[in-house]
Amino acid sequence: MIYLLLSVLSSTIIFVVFRLYTRFNVNTLQAIIVNYFIACTVGFFGYIEGSDFSHVPSENWFPGALMLGVLFITVFNLAAITTQKSGLSVVAVATKMSVAIPVLFGIFLYKESTGALKLTGIVLALAAVYLTSIKTREGLTIKSKNLIFPLLVFLGSGIIDTSLKYLETSYVAEEDVGLFSSTIFATAGALGVLILIVQAFLGKLKISFRNILGGIALGIPNYYSIYFLVMALRSNGFESSTIFTINHVAIVTLSTLTGILLFREKLLKKNWIGLAIAVISIILVANSAI
Repeated sequence: MIYLLLSVLSSTIIFVVFRLYTRFNVNTLQAIIVNYFIACTVGFFGYIEGSDFSHVPSENWFPGALMLGVLFITVFNLAAITTQKSGLSVVAVATKMSVAIPVLFGIFLYKESTGALKLTGIVLALAAVYLTSIKTREGLTIKSKNLIFPLLVFLGSGIIDTSLKYLETSYVAEEDVGLFSSTIFATAGALGVLILIVQAFLGKLKISFRNILGGIALGIPNYYSIYFLVMALRSNGFESSTIFTINHVAIVTLSTLTGILLFREKLLKKNWIGLAIAVISIILVANSAI
């Protein structure tokens, strides 16, 4: 349970850092790319024994780590496009509602429990995510021609979580969790550099110290959000469908409360209802595992 809590706290710090990007005019793409290399470095120096990495390409989990690295940077860019075309609320809903994919994966592939208490909690969790993510009275507005982008964000985010569970269960030894996580971030960072190279050739690249600093601030909690999530999935206390549900809903809840306290965000009635439902869903899902 402690790993799950630490993953939620790390993800909430990520939310705070992203909010500060707007305040300090940080270029999100550049900061994200720097963040991947910082996260990779944290893993290499903090959680990996020895300095010989020549065996990494021969590890069974290596192709999966490469795929996740590609998905990380791809989903980020899709989220940026979705934000431009449909707004932040659409991205928030698509990202958090994607928890349905790993939950269904756990239930159907790993034959995890499906008691009435748990299923009720999962349904309430999805409702809570939706209600807390909508920041306008009008709700979501998506033009039909732009629907593909939030759909891809939804699928990509869900596939990332599902792949983490599958690889962690099937291929990644406990002593390799740090190396596995770092390889994912290194792959995403390398692809990000290619994007910057293209921007440089197009004359659109302008790097500033604030973007690098923003990447450093993001990279540390980002690494731990993945590392602790993988460690939580390895624990014997909860099934993966329970872990993912609690993780996503707790992040939404804590991030919303943090926004109120630190950034004086004003919530709509539907947001408050969503928070209340979120607490209920966490209680139901957690109790179903006892």
